[in-house]
Amino acid sequence: VAGGEGFGAHPHDNMEIVSIPLEGELRHQDSMGHTSVLRTGEIQVMTAGTGIIHSEFNNSPNRPVKFLQIWIFPDRHGLPTRYEEITLAPARTNELRTLVAPEGNGSEHTAWIHQSAWFHTLDLERNTYEYAMRREGNGLYVFVLEGDVTVENEKLASRDGMGIWEQNDITLHTDGKASLLLIEVPMR
Repeated sequence: VAGGEGFGAHPHDNMEIVSIPLEGELRHQDSMGHTSVLRTGEIQVMTAGTGIIHSEFNNSPNRPVKFLQIWIFPDRHGLPTRYEEITLAPARTNELRTLVAPEGNGSEHTAWIHQSAWFHTLDLERNTYEYAMRREGNGLYVFVLEGDVTVENEKLASRDGMGIWEQNDITLHTDGKASLLLIEVPMR
């Protein structure tokens, strides 16, 4: 999003909304009274539930902001609205870093949502990683933030994505460096 630009006040309901800044600063405001500026290394989760109005703008007048906003259907409708903002644990090369987990995970560096879904980052360097599904019947979406990676014999480059389901273990490999976002979600 270009400097000073963004998305004016707009409504959502019955949705879990996860915002992940990749570069720059994202200014947020919502009808629950939250106003904040999100930076790289932080994430925000909102339960839109019974209804929320929010806006997001680039906090800089001249530098772009890059961020991901992912919407997940909650496990039930009509939930109360909720807002959570956390600072992530430092990333470690060749290790999963959990960003979001199901309700009640308990880590101060992991946000939670009303769904059997997990969000992770994985910074691979000349390594193979075997991802094991957390829950039978879930699928995995792999999004390449940077670099090149082979996922189950398919080559992916920066900003490529791939969905995998009906499989419990997924092989990820890079001969160089790759930064990935892994999202495991129910398929039914």
